[in-house]
Amino acid sequence: MIRFALNHMTVARLSFRELVDLSRSLGCTGVEVRNDLPQPLFDGMDPAEAGAFLRDAGLRLLAVAEVKRFNDWSPDKEAEALALMRIASAAGAEAVSLIPRNDNLGMGNGERQAALRVALKALKPMLEDHGLVGMVEPLGFEICALRYKSEAVEGIEAVAGAGRFKLVHDTFHHTLAHGGPLFPEHTGIVHVSGVVDQTVGIADMRDPHRVLVTRGDRLGNVEQIAALQAAGWSGPVSFEAFSPDVHGLTDPFPALRASMDYLERVHA
Repeated sequence: MIRFALNHMTVARLSFRELVDLSRSLGCTGVEVRNDLPQPLFDGMDPAEAGAFLRDAGLRLLAVAEVKRFNDWSPDKEAEALALMRIASAAGAEAVSLIPRNDNLGMGNGERQAALRVALKALKPMLEDHGLVGMVEPLGFEICALRYKSEAVEGIEAVAGAGRFKLVHDTFHHTLAHGGPLFPEHTGIVHVSGVVDQTVGIADMRDPHRVLVTRGDRLGNVEQIAALQAAGWSGPVSFEAFSPDVHGLTDPFPALRASMDYLERVHA
């Protein structure tokens, strides 16, 4: 069995209320909201009211995204993280998303690990104060200063942060980083998207290639989910598609339902 969720990026043109209605109609377990979409977070709704609206719909607020470049720590970054945590806490969220720098800077061996530990050490008490988990998402791009989950786990364990920090296992980024260990005990959520373009090389895959998971997917979503579940992981699987083709769907319900049905059918 797969417990599905919906990241607002997949339906970026929908309002917060529409996101909630769609997720409920699809039978999702929860949603992830984002602060990098054109519309305001929660459409400007008070966070406590937004959280109540979600719970009334029978949904969990799995995460509020995101603190960008979190491993480029500074007083400004601390203030940014604190502001997001306050919103997430008021809304009853379970986690905030932590996205590493992806600008080909801070890439030196030793430099990367030290910067990560500095950020995690500072974030840990802040997360504890707000009752939140920090969802760390390694990005598989070659220019990312936190590309590998193994490096993320080493940093988390170095600051005794297991449980307070969890990994986002993104099937797209896992593929771009050439796979590697799964770390089910450290994984909080799985992000799924598919790449069906047969002409693009793995190293050249980018967010616009990320569609819903269907037959012809090149990322091995089914195999990755199955391997995590076989290792004891049982968390939510959240759709995170960035393709303009997905964003342009007038009614995303049929395509999402079809993708959920496909994943459940081939996974069974």
